[in-house]
Amino acid sequence: MTFKTTGTALAIVPQVGSLDSYIQGVNSIPVLSVDEERSLAIDLVENENIEAAQRLIMSHLRFVVHVAKSYSGYGLPQADLIQEGNVGLMKAVKRFDPSVGVRLVSFAVHWIKAEIHEYVLKNWRIVKVATTKAQRKLFFNLRKSKKRLGWFSHDEVQAVAADLGVSSSDVLEMESRMSSQDQTFDLPVDNDDGSAAFAPAQYLEDSASDLAEGVSGAQWQNQANTRLFSAIKTLDERSQDIISARWLDDGSKMTLQDLAAKYNVSAERVRQLEKNAMKKIRSTMGEL
Repeated sequence: MTFKTTGTALAIVPQVGSLDSYIQGVNSIPVLSVDEERSLAIDLVENENIEAAQRLIMSHLRFVVHVAKSYSGYGLPQADLIQEGNVGLMKAVKRFDPSVGVRLVSFAVHWIKAEIHEYVLKNWRIVKVATTKAQRKLFFNLRKSKKRLGWFSHDEVQAVAADLGVSSSDVLEMESRMSSQDQTFDLPVDNDDGSAAFAPAQYLEDSASDLAEGVSGAQWQNQANTRLFSAIKTLDERSQDIISARWLDDGSKMTLQDLAAKYNVSAERVRQLEKNAMKKIRSTMGEL
């Protein structure tokens, strides 16, 4: 097993091999004594000695394996759980203060579990079962209780709720989330067309595929355009030019000042002509 450093961060890069070989390897690493651990921690804090950090991490890898094994019931790869726990261990070593007077293992356990918890919640279900801090605590405590109690009865729900300090409805809600299974959105790729199978995608309405509605909408738009241009043709030539320049040209629209200069009138007069033309267009379209 080798180490690599990036800035102040540490990353453990295990050599290729089986998980059993890895576990045997970390179990063979000697455990540090109290004095050795304190000396290395002081060296790391005062001198930022990377080798001291490496020794602290290596001597506690067996503890990460021990913690990760307690999460084997979640159906996630043991190697991934250990890897996430190692990340938590490295974060703990970086933040460990030897002057407090506690062993590193007591401080690191919280960081190790935090990283494993985050990984479990992200990967146990496609849809997250717990998002708030209270729900996360309930999720992991409920998992421990489920191993002991199986399916909850009414009395067991009350007992778990009282033990965890939450409501019965919270316990039932989390139990239903934990008991649910992920379902594919589309039909399985190996589905036979002749077999009876349903997927959520089959119940979605595709509004774009409504041919009748599409044809009806296109006809209405064509009719509206025809009526509009017919109404514009009832205007005098100057009013038609003003409406076209202000609203219908694909390029940049002309301003009131531009049209005022073109027809040698005031901008206010152009505004009045535009307003009267729009009013006549609306009236004519209502009659068509």
